[in-house]
Amino acid sequence: MQADLNLLVVLDALLEEGSVMGAAERLHLSSPAVSRTLGRIRKVTGDDILVRTGHTMTPTPYALGIAEEVRRLVREANAVLAPSRELDISKLERTFTVRCHDALASSVVPALVGRIAAAAPGVRLRVLAEQSGDTDDLRHGRVDLELGGGAPELPEFRSETLGTDPLAVVMRRGHPGAELDLRAYAAYPHVLVSRRGRFSAPIDEVLEREGLRRKVIATVATVHSALQIAAAGDALVTTTTILCRPLIEAFGLVTRPLPVASPEAPINCNWHQRYDSDLAHAWLREQVRETLGEVLAR
Repeated sequence: MQADLNLLVVLDALLEEGSVMGAAERLHLSSPAVSRTLGRIRKVTGDDILVRTGHTMTPTPYALGIAEEVRRLVREANAVLAPSRELDISKLERTFTVRCHDALASSVVPALVGRIAAAAPGVRLRVLAEQSGDTDDLRHGRVDLELGGGAPELPEFRSETLGTDPLAVVMRRGHPGAELDLRAYAAYPHVLVSRRGRFSAPIDEVLEREGLRRKVIATVATVHSALQIAAAGDALVTTTTILCRPLIEAFGLVTRPLPVASPEAPINCNWHQRYDSDLAHAWLREQVRETLGEVLAR
């Protein structure tokens, strides 16, 4: 037999109030409606629950024995159906998983870890590298947030553009191409950053319209690898300037303006819609938003 949980609510009110009329007033129901429900409760339990003693009603021994359990079940059901909208960050214990490329990991994650540790000592951050292809990790909750230039198209996902980062050409110090026009830019070897291993980028369409074509000598999955190659020779790397700054400085490289107008690269935060109303997840998104804002403002 499938239990009707509405009976518990009425039973709790009857045991609290000790009368049909009192329970009806508490539940904003009519007395006949509560009386009919009491009849159903008696039939289900096989017990009278409340019996008349003079002008009042007295709970049976069975009713007295289950009163606390009934109260607890109703309270827990209310908590499930009406969750608290307050969050004590200082007491939160949770592990969040964030996936991003290595430039974000180098520029944003250190500050993000420090911010989270100071506000929520019980929160841990797991940072994963980008995959070479699309995964279902965001859909299945194995990843809480994805940070990068892409944005999912399916309606079950949410995406927020947190900022943009201008593109530039990165090269070693003393590179012969210190002054770059479009033709000189195309003449030097290039290393591309592509998690899918692609050998072309939007800039190649611009070059093609000008009758130019660059030579891509390698495509690598991380900015770190691309800049390491640039540091060892004359290869150029076209990448974002602000997020890649820690890595650019670590390799002792320099940047030059891209010799063609190009839109800034978006920085998107993606998550699954299941977390829209999750207070802890919303707090994490706010920490990422504020941390990235500080990095971009520097």
